[in-house]
Amino acid sequence: MRILLTGGAGQLGWELRRTLASLGDVVATERATLDLGDVASVRRAVREVSPALIVNAAAYTMVDLAESEPETAMAVNAAAPAILAEEAERLDAALVHFSTDYVFSGDKPEPYTEDDTPRPLNVYGRSKLAGEEAIRSSGARHLILRTSWAYGARGRNFLVTILRLARERDELRVVDDQTGAPTWTRTIAEATAAIVSRSVPRRPADPSLFAGTGGVYHLTARGATTFYGFAREILKGAPAVGVERVPRLVPITSAEYPLPTCRPMNSRLAGDKVRTAFGIALPRWDDALRACLDEMSR
Repeated sequence: MRILLTGGAGQLGWELRRTLASLGDVVATERATLDLGDVASVRRAVREVSPALIVNAAAYTMVDLAESEPETAMAVNAAAPAILAEEAERLDAALVHFSTDYVFSGDKPEPYTEDDTPRPLNVYGRSKLAGEEAIRSSGARHLILRTSWAYGARGRNFLVTILRLARERDELRVVDDQTGAPTWTRTIAEATAAIVSRSVPRRPADPSLFAGTGGVYHLTARGATTFYGFAREILKGAPAVGVERVPRLVPITSAEYPLPTCRPMNSRLAGDKVRTAFGIALPRWDDALRACLDEMSR
């Protein structure tokens, strides 16, 4: 199977390059080789590769900057996925696309299910929701995987930021009233490969990839915490990755840490649907974090 992977140099894309390799020939693009803001470039990339599966791990993820760059956010997060889906439908290929908890407002007290109505609070969330809607209306066989609080050893994310600040400061003030499930990109990539593998037709008479199983699924670590709780667990393992003096950690409210953009207060996503459909359950967030930090310490 020929697989086109966008965002191959990102924190999730880097992991997907490894996990998808066992499923076929992976052609990975990066920002330098594929401009997702250029419709013609996106079409050309798909037609040159002619894949059986497109995995879109590229996104505009700068939440605050998106408020002043809405056109760019919409181009990358909405227009580009629309073109990928259109080209997938033309080729009779399948599409895996990653979305976010930010499509929800965060005012629900329980974890969000796939049936809950999205109501994004910001440009980033609206752009991601627009991408979802374009894919769903394209007619292409697809899988939309919503995740949350993604982190890894590479790229820009909460884990990397906390470790950097821990080396620079004596005190860290971290928000303690936003709840979610920190999710290691390694586990997202492994689960994605497993879902694809379990969906590949084994016989000519079997349904095509994602035929009958496509749609939206929530894919996050089990359990939940706040950003403060996430930071606390990171700092527990910080000495093993070279942080000589762990700073004092202070819990604060979102109001005490004003940002240009509203965030969901509740980012928890229910994982029952993906567990039922594919037998997939990610590890607990704290167990995965310890495994990530352990790998970083080697």
